[in-house]
Amino acid sequence: MAKRKHSAEWMLERVNEYLNGEKSCDSIAKANGIGSTTLRSWIASYRCHGTEAFFKPNGNNIYRSNFKKHCVEIVLSGELSVDDCVAKFGISSRSVLSKWISKYNANRELKDYDPKREVYMAEARRKTTIEERKEIVKYCIEHGRDYKGTAATYDVSYTQVYSWVRKFDANGEDALVDKRGHHKTDDEVDELERLRRENLRLKRQLQERDMTVELLKKVRELEGM
Repeated sequence: MAKRKHSAEWMLERVNEYLNGEKSCDSIAKANGIGSTTLRSWIASYRCHGTEAFFKPNGNNIYRSNFKKHCVEIVLSGELSVDDCVAKFGISSRSVLSKWISKYNANRELKDYDPKREVYMAEARRKTTIEERKEIVKYCIEHGRDYKGTAATYDVSYTQVYSWVRKFDANGEDALVDKRGHHKTDDEVDELERLRRENLRLKRQLQERDMTVELLKKVRELEGM
């Protein structure tokens, strides 16, 4: 998971503010610059595991496919909410579980996730559409540029995520278009390139005409023999 932005003590203070009835969840979140959904997940974790929920060492969880499926089915059955499921089973964030649910509902395979084995390996790469790359970059930036966590969530490699974010930072969404093997039409290029292409076409036409003239000469010569 990504490195925490807040200390365990600070998170507990926010939770206790709510549990002691000092303020509403939304007002606490707004006053401290955190999302209300994030605070609710902390509260759910505290209710499930107590203070231990905030003092677990940061690291990368390993999620097996059967575990993912079990969590998804518990939520879809209504047995637990997303936040309660995240808290009970120690999932790194609600966004991770939400992504599993989306894949499950789309009949996409829920694969084993071992961060040390998958995220950095070339074998973890897969082809993506421009819309997927936009979504992945947006998710990564919104989650503190957690390249590793984003790679795990979207089943792509760390290198891919890092590269896409760098391209986006430099040149925006247009830089995320995969131009390999793509030949731009005349309408997609600037005036100079269009003129260059037209010049090449004219040269080819002249060459073809010259070849035709030479061929006709040869035919006449043969006919006159």
